[in-house]
Amino acid sequence: MPKRTLNEVHTAVEAGPPHAPAPVTARCGASRSGARRRHSARPQAAQWREELQAGILERQAAGQGFCRVAGVDEAGRGPLAGPLVAAAVVLGHPLPGLNDSKQLTPEKRAHLFDVLRDGPHAIGIAVVPSGEIDRMGIQPANYAAMHRAVNQITPLPDYLLVDGFEIAGCPIPQCRIIKGDCRSQSIAAASIIAKVTRDRIMDELDGQFPQYGFARHKGYGTSEHLEAIARCGPCPHHRRSFAPFARSLQTGPLFSEPDEDSCSCAT
Repeated sequence: MPKRTLNEVHTAVEAGPPHAPAPVTARCGASRSGARRRHSARPQAAQWREELQAGILERQAAGQGFCRVAGVDEAGRGPLAGPLVAAAVVLGHPLPGLNDSKQLTPEKRAHLFDVLRDGPHAIGIAVVPSGEIDRMGIQPANYAAMHRAVNQITPLPDYLLVDGFEIAGCPIPQCRIIKGDCRSQSIAAASIIAKVTRDRIMDELDGQFPQYGFARHKGYGTSEHLEAIARCGPCPHHRRSFAPFARSLQTGPLFSEPDEDSCSCAT
């Protein structure tokens, strides 16, 4: 295949699928191809901070005629226990201080969570429990959670900026944004809502099943968590389709109901 010039690449990307605004699609495509990254004179992180603080992606979508632009993100794809939580947010106005939830302190996340919930912003939240994740698989569960979160917003958004994914089966026009929680105000807001919601669920589960340390590791596969699983087996909120459960050669003790006097987490 003959090589194309950078301008030809940008032209092809901007043509994009018919439903997506060209400027937003161009930014999505440039991130995937790496063309913009290789030729940009500025560090990519600085460019993303500018996009985030200025709300550039939302403004570009609005400039194409979309009135209700929602950011969509999730928390909890990788843990061994607990739910997957997705959030969708249509910001009522730009909000200073928004950023990828993982780059914020817990105190800052909690503050912004309250500001978002108390402000003129439309928010949808969906929680997919571990049992449903096991039945569906993690990727279908991720799509389902995002789709349900979007459907919680009334009236529905007319365009979606989605962190890292295109939501399969969702009829609303959308754009996949690589590192979207670092680049889009509405995605950053969704990341905060999703993470704080999930962290609080895990804090509640820690009170029910204290032997696992859920409040500390939030269900991720830390050495502390793996040692607790080896000692006590899984509780009802562990994802049985995830390792180490699914790959165990002796799954009987892991999947059977615990005895009343065992060290299981059951209460």
